[in-house]
Amino acid sequence: MIERSSGILMPISSLPSPHGIGTMGKAAYDFADFLAAAGQKYWQLLPLGPTSYGDSPYQSFSSFAGNPYFIDLDLLAADGLLTREEADACDHGGDPRRVDYGRLRRAAIRATARRSRPLRGKTRPGCPITRSSWRSSVASV
Repeated sequence: MIERSSGILMPISSLPSPHGIGTMGKAAYDFADFLAAAGQKYWQLLPLGPTSYGDSPYQSFSSFAGNPYFIDLDLLAADGLLTREEADACDHGGDPRRVDYGRLRRAAIRATARRSRPLRGKTRPGCPITRSSWRSSVASV
């Protein structure tokens, strides 16, 4: 018999963040810990693919790639992949109640492209995807 359980539907983009939109950073970990402490079993997310026209999560142009908006710049800085200044310099707009997707897109590309060039052609140990036809169509570098 299936055990009765509950959870919540909340998109990553709804998490608090100083970078214009919720990310898979500290707030996501904190929220998952909160759900566990509250006895919740599930966190259902909206699709995580890169968005296209209208920035709808249901209008992704890739079934495989992740949305660069959800890359946490603070974690990249903590790992030494960005400098603190590069992470803080990203212009995501000034209104914390609204997402400026145009600025967010430009900032995400600028912040990650410069640092990802040295990684081109390399994969992380244990990563099963080494050569894929979809990568070149969505890679920003």
